[in-house]
Amino acid sequence: MSDDDIPAQKNDGLCGSSDNVLALEDFLPYRLNLVSETVSHSFARLYGEQFGMTRPDWRVIAIIGQCGRVTAKTIGERSTMHKTKVSRAVSTLEKRGFVIRTPNPEDMREIFLELTPAGQNVYNALVPQAFAFTRHLTDALSPEEREQLETILNKLVQSAATFDG
Repeated sequence: MSDDDIPAQKNDGLCGSSDNVLALEDFLPYRLNLVSETVSHSFARLYGEQFGMTRPDWRVIAIIGQCGRVTAKTIGERSTMHKTKVSRAVSTLEKRGFVIRTPNPEDMREIFLELTPAGQNVYNALVPQAFAFTRHLTDALSPEEREQLETILNKLVQSAATFDG
């Protein structure tokens, strides 16, 4: 990486500035996380206000709604949530009547999770809103920028997955 590849640091007068100081607001992982948190928080207000759900709750509902009958392990893998977060969300959703657990008859250690009719209604209500939210976000981009964003995100995921330090 050359000096030209490093983003210029912002000096707001509050922090020191030198060539060996990392300006967090210019650090790509931080910026990607900031975008992710801002977007997630915005959508979370919607399902939080309508259904009193948390982010983990929504992710569990979304994955079961997409996949049908799944295990908690599958939810953890697909959502990148820790198993304890998945477990808490599943317990909450089960108490609220949105999720049902069914033992796997071939392996009693494994439990399948499915949406109840009430859970399916929540999923069905939120899917169009999720699509509308996505459209709202991407309407800020031209069609070319949307395509570029998709390409860039795929490249960044691939690059991060192959980083070996």
